[in-house]
Amino acid sequence: MRRFVTFWRGLALALMLTAPVHAEGESADTVVATVNGTPITLGEMIALRETLAEQYQSLPDDVLFDGILNQLVQQEVLRQSVTEMSPRHKANVANDTRGYVSGVAMEKVVVEAVTAEALQAAYEERFRNAKPQTEYNAAHILVATAEEAEAIKTELAAGADFAELAKTKSLDTGSGSAGGDLGWFGLGMMVKPFEDAVVAAKVGEVSGPVQSEFGFHLILVKETRIAENPTLDMIRDDLAAEIENAAITKLVDDLTAKATITREGEGIDPTILKNSTLID
Repeated sequence: MRRFVTFWRGLALALMLTAPVHAEGESADTVVATVNGTPITLGEMIALRETLAEQYQSLPDDVLFDGILNQLVQQEVLRQSVTEMSPRHKANVANDTRGYVSGVAMEKVVVEAVTAEALQAAYEERFRNAKPQTEYNAAHILVATAEEAEAIKTELAAGADFAELAKTKSLDTGSGSAGGDLGWFGLGMMVKPFEDAVVAAKVGEVSGPVQSEFGFHLILVKETRIAENPTLDMIRDDLAAEIENAAITKLVDDLTAKATITREGEGIDPTILKNSTLID
C-alpha cells in the first residue's frame, strides 16, 4: 500500500490551518497527536519527513507539517482498525522490523570502522606487494573470417593505412570510427585470446589474425607503459566498501558465536518455500 495514498487529501485543509506553535524543550518524544490513547511523536514525524522525495520536502514548512501529521494520524486509525492479521502480514511485519533493526546494529560498527586511518592502512596493504603492471595502447580491425583478415593484412603489408582500413572494414564500428583505436588498457580488460596476442605482440607491428568470440582481429600495439598505482581518492569507495564488509562480517561472526542458536528447520523439504498457501 502506498504511503501517501491519502497524503494529498489532507493538504487542502492543511493550507487553511495555522502553523504549529513552537515550544521550548521539544524532543523526539514530544507528543503531537493521540489516537485512542496511542501517541504520535515529533520524532516519528521527522523520521517520516526524511523518507520523502525531494519534491515533497520542498513544500512550505506549515503545509508539510500538517500533511505529515494528518498522514500519521490516518495510518494509526487504519492500524487500529485491523484486529486480525494473516500469517503473511505478521511475517512481513516481523521481517521488516528485523531487517531495519539489524541495519541499526550494522550502522554503528560501519561508521566506527571507516576512518581516515583505516582507509590509509587498507590502501597501503593493497599495494604493498603489488608488482608493476603493464598497460597497452592498441588498435584493431575486426572481421568475420580469417580469410578477410589475411587479405587486409596483405594490404597493410603493401603500405595501406591501418586506421583507414579500420574505418572502412572493421565490424567494431565503435573503435573503427576512431581508426581502430582502443585506447589504454590493462590486463583483464580484454577477452583472453585478444589479451594474449597483445602481450606477445611487438610494438608497431601488426599481429594476427587472432580469433575471439567476436571474430578475427588484426592487432596493432602502438605503445606500452608501466601503470601507476591509483591514488587513494580514486579507489576510496572500493576501500571503504571492503572495510565495511569486513567490519560487518566480524560483528555478525562475534554475535553469532555468543548466541544460542538452534536450527529446528533443518531437515524440512526446501521446496516448501514455494507453498505460499501456508501464509494466506
